[in-house]
Amino acid sequence: MKSEYEKPQTTRGKVIFFIWHNMPRMIFLSLFLIIIIFGFMVGDKKSEIKAEQEAAIKTERPPVNTVVMAVEPSTISNRINLPGSIEAWNSLELISKISGSIEEVLAEEGDNVKEGQVIARIESADYEIALARAEAAYKLARVDYERDKAVYAKGVIPTAELDARETSMQTAKADLNNAKLMLERCEIKAPINGVVRRLDAKVGLYLGVGDPVGRILEIDRVKAVIGIPESDITAVRKLDSVDITIQALDDKVLTGKKHFVSSSPENTARLYRLELEIDNSDRQILPGMFTRANIIKEKRDQALAIPFYSVISRNDQKYVFVEKDGIVQQRTVSTGIMESWLVEITDGINPGDRVVVEGHRDVENDQKVKVVKVVTDPGAYSL
Repeated sequence: MKSEYEKPQTTRGKVIFFIWHNMPRMIFLSLFLIIIIFGFMVGDKKSEIKAEQEAAIKTERPPVNTVVMAVEPSTISNRINLPGSIEAWNSLELISKISGSIEEVLAEEGDNVKEGQVIARIESADYEIALARAEAAYKLARVDYERDKAVYAKGVIPTAELDARETSMQTAKADLNNAKLMLERCEIKAPINGVVRRLDAKVGLYLGVGDPVGRILEIDRVKAVIGIPESDITAVRKLDSVDITIQALDDKVLTGKKHFVSSSPENTARLYRLELEIDNSDRQILPGMFTRANIIKEKRDQALAIPFYSVISRNDQKYVFVEKDGIVQQRTVSTGIMESWLVEITDGINPGDRVVVEGHRDVENDQKVKVVKVVTDPGAYSL
């Protein structure tokens, strides 16, 4: 039985036979290729239309009013402002070194006293009697020693007896010196120049050894004590002086010399103690006054600084808009230290560039703007 279709033997017949039998595949492939080409054409057309629309928008949009700042080199500092308080340079507690009743008080709380000035007196009669007894005992011991020394030179008494006489004389002399010291201690004197902060002494009050008499503060120089956070202690240790402001003295600004920095935290807040020496020869500064320390951790000269709010941050990038001939350009920048509302720009702008500081969030790259104000001093324009 013969096949319904016989394979042609001629070349033309073979071609026609191949095309006829593969016609569906060829049609499908052609349609697929047409679809792909059409898709590319549509995408290109959309991009072209979008570009035309954006260009039209830029052309049609009126220039944005902006304020620009001409960037010039200036000084910027990384500083911290911390609270503190004033303390007396020295605070000494007066105590009684002998026993007795107070017979006279020669100072009052708040008085300025000089070193060696008598603050109070203890009744001295008993100590005067003890001194007289000690003087007599010493005089007798010295006479005995001198007599035995002359006899010893003649070889009448042994060396041991002379040594005993000498020891007795030296003991009597020590007792005499002690009696003089006890009598001197009847006068309680100021050990330093200062102010009487507290006075416990009262006429008739009986004092024992070690009882408190009062307290004296040395305030010709004072300490400004500041608590330094752990994160800033390394920078602070490198400083030699710090400016402080005392609010109680109409925000008077003084310079304190670094005197001491603790090597470990002073409290659970992990603050390190910084002590600044402040001259107070006029005694206007009083212990307990509140103060603030303006600590400059780092200072940069010839830095380019702009308002921090003019820097836009998006997608981990920072950039600003720079205006030139009425057109703004986007610049990627790197920032450094900050001071108040200014930030240092370490890369991305140059001296003389006009950075948009107002209206920068309403513009796009290569957009026309209208400059309504030019600022040259960063301090003259701030939010």
